[in-house]
Amino acid sequence: MTGPAGPEPETPAAAGEFAGFSLDGPQSGQAGPQQPGSGSKDPPAEAASFEGPRRRARREREQRRAAQARAAAIEAARREAKRRALGGAEPEPAKSTTRAVRGLKTLMWSALASVVIAALGLLLYFTPIMSVRTFEVTGLAAVSYEEVISTAGVVPGTPLLQVDTEVVAERVANIRRIASVRVQRQYPSSLRISVVERVPVVVKDFPDGPHLFDRDGVDFAIGPPPVGVPYLDTDNPGPDDPPTKAALQVMTSLPPEVAAQVARVGAPSVASITLQLVDGRQVVWGTTDRTEEKAVKLAALLTQPGRTYDVSSPDLPTVK
Repeated sequence: MTGPAGPEPETPAAAGEFAGFSLDGPQSGQAGPQQPGSGSKDPPAEAASFEGPRRRARREREQRRAAQARAAAIEAARREAKRRALGGAEPEPAKSTTRAVRGLKTLMWSALASVVIAALGLLLYFTPIMSVRTFEVTGLAAVSYEEVISTAGVVPGTPLLQVDTEVVAERVANIRRIASVRVQRQYPSSLRISVVERVPVVVKDFPDGPHLFDRDGVDFAIGPPPVGVPYLDTDNPGPDDPPTKAALQVMTSLPPEVAAQVARVGAPSVASITLQLVDGRQVVWGTTDRTEEKAVKLAALLTQPGRTYDVSSPDLPTVK
């Protein structure tokens, strides 16, 4: 006979149903049943409840750094946008201040230099510190030194800065024998006058004596002509007379060895110029066309014997 039935032993299934549960909920370290639709990670509120002080401080530092970096990036972008809008780099306050101070110093030194220069100029202009004490005249041949100084009209002792060099040059240029003048101040106390005298190219007989004419047709002197200067045969010689200008053009185009042989140059018109040489030979020149070419051909023709040399047509020069 069987004895009375004792308590039935717990089955493994029954024991597992209550494993990991207590009357107060899930045990520590054991996950309870998950709700449908929930993820595997803890919700933020639950994660925050487990964040320690060190982790919280680290997170706050990282947030502050990120905020500072963002602010710096925004400021840099703002400056770059302003620079592009203004077309140049944005001036730094410190650099602007330095430039302003430097500009003020430059302005002060410039003003001081201007005052010094002005004072020095007034001193030299109104005092005889640098005044005319000597005269230097160059280029004289027929004109005398005394005539140039007298015509210049500069009183010795006049401050050099008060001497108007252009006015002095105009005065000296009134001397007929002088073609051009240049006046220069030679500091500290000299005035230099450089002249170029007129050179006679032809001479014309007049009732009061022979008149000398330069290459421009200017009648600048009366007197015996230098040796080798030919006589001019025209009706109205002068700088504005076309035959005179044509005859002078021919004479100035001749080589020196040919010009020295010319005794007279006739120019009744611009189209009928003739030359008479010292030995009696004649040259038919014609017009002033192709003057340089005619001069070269004449120099070659004169080496041949003859009495008349015709270069009026330089393509067919002839000797008779």
